[in-house]
Amino acid sequence: MTARAELTEKIVRLKIERDLSWKGLTALVNAAGSELSKEYVTAALMGQMPLPKAAAEALGAELDLSDYEVKLMQQPPYRGSLPTAVPTDPLIYRFYELISVYGTTFKALIHEEFGDGIMSAIDFRMNLEREPNNAGDRVAITMSGKFLPYKQY
Repeated sequence: MTARAELTEKIVRLKIERDLSWKGLTALVNAAGSELSKEYVTAALMGQMPLPKAAAEALGAELDLSDYEVKLMQQPPYRGSLPTAVPTDPLIYRFYELISVYGTTFKALIHEEFGDGIMSAIDFRMNLEREPNNAGDRVAITMSGKFLPYKQY
């Protein structure tokens, strides 16, 4: 886990030093033959998802990473990287707050619409966009996960 955390720190440092963007790094990955979203590539570079070989190699070449670091980006990671049980970063805390307030609503509505089960975070898509608004721009996040029913046995 330490090696992956150190690689994430290195990637973020290089991104800042070279004035790169997550969207630009995603374009580089997709130019190498992948079809990954900026959300997935960002999650991978933050150490939460593995990258396909071609994507890892393209990023490795762009960021001057070692062969080991390129291979490390392809490994299934240890997911869940928050340093505390309750997040202290204000932006991340708002997502925690969102689940604290609306989690039971999500659960009630999913059970009513689909039955007893969960929304997968494995078979999952996410899209984050800026939504212009005269009162102040809004963050629009769409999450789509496969419904997985509990089985009776």
